[in-house]
Amino acid sequence: MINDYHQAVVGLLGEPRHVFTNHGAWQSIDESLGMSLPQDYKNLIDEYAPAQINGHLYLEHPANEFYELGTWIAETVEDFQGTDWDAGFSCPGYEKSGPSFGRYGGMIPLACTDRSEYVFLAPGINSGQWRILSCGRDWNDFHEHRMKFSEWLYRYLMGEDMFEPGEGVFYAGPARLESLPIAAGDPRSEWFGPDRGI
Repeated sequence: MINDYHQAVVGLLGEPRHVFTNHGAWQSIDESLGMSLPQDYKNLIDEYAPAQINGHLYLEHPANEFYELGTWIAETVEDFQGTDWDAGFSCPGYEKSGPSFGRYGGMIPLACTDRSEYVFLAPGINSGQWRILSCGRDWNDFHEHRMKFSEWLYRYLMGEDMFEPGEGVFYAGPARLESLPIAAGDPRSEWFGPDRGI
């Protein structure tokens, strides 16, 4: 039984790098969204982003002027809003209205992979608590995860199906992280989390 998923993620990814410290960039994102993103998510982004994990999952950072998280959120919201949702879609909490993205009750993109998979923050249906909705390469099906982002990320790193059924990706050995550029011509660096003995 895991009591602290944030520390469990740190145990898999290794010592946080904190590329951007004391940046104050979350305020502008929260203001643009009309809400405050969960601290659980902000903490992990501040600790590890901008980075790509295990060659797939991208974590962007709000203080990265080269490619800022707020810009990625806005572009992703626009892409999904422009999608024609047919009658066959499955999206828990949005069955009647159809998927909604962005502020005022819509889903907020948090991360994506190079396999066209996305993870969103969504308002709770009855409890008022946030939940995670994810979709795989078939955008018509969204899957609900009633947990914080840290638990979602931990389970993703452990190879569970966190985007769509049957699509989990597990890599034995330590997690591999690659830096994302923060300036033009910035070379990528690679580092690894602790040895898991797997």
